[in-house]
Amino acid sequence: MTRTEPTRTEQQLFATAAVTTFKLNGQFLAVAEELAKPAGITVAWWQVLGAVLHEPLPVAGIAREMGITRQSVQRVADLLVDKGFAEYRPNPAHRRAKLVAITEAGHDAVRRIDPQHAAMAKRLTAQLGKEKLARIVDALTDLSAALEALEGDATDAA
Repeated sequence: MTRTEPTRTEQQLFATAAVTTFKLNGQFLAVAEELAKPAGITVAWWQVLGAVLHEPLPVAGIAREMGITRQSVQRVADLLVDKGFAEYRPNPAHRRAKLVAITEAGHDAVRRIDPQHAAMAKRLTAQLGKEKLARIVDALTDLSAALEALEGDATDAA
């Protein structure tokens, strides 16, 4: 005998997606905290360093990429610069909005995380399978893009 799942309303689906995402965020932050700790950095520091790993960005650009406030990124960027993990550089596109760039010490910290990061990725892939994990990543990316589009619609309507 097969068990049928009751039909969920749009509102129930939305609520479940939100609650699950909040829980998932907490789970990812806990894992990331454990990964970052041996490198002597926090999750917030790792996030900002990751945002500028390949190219310097202004604080506002990092905030947009991460989906958090500019002020939060500014506080972390100032700490990273103070600790020598990042530096401010002139921004040719904007005189006042300096670029945040990772330093060699920042690269070293991120590199120290890589082995544990790779091991965790391997464990998660073993748990779910690579194809299922790829589908989940695609679904989360689609969900984020849809919410971003709705934010844009709301801003345009205001």
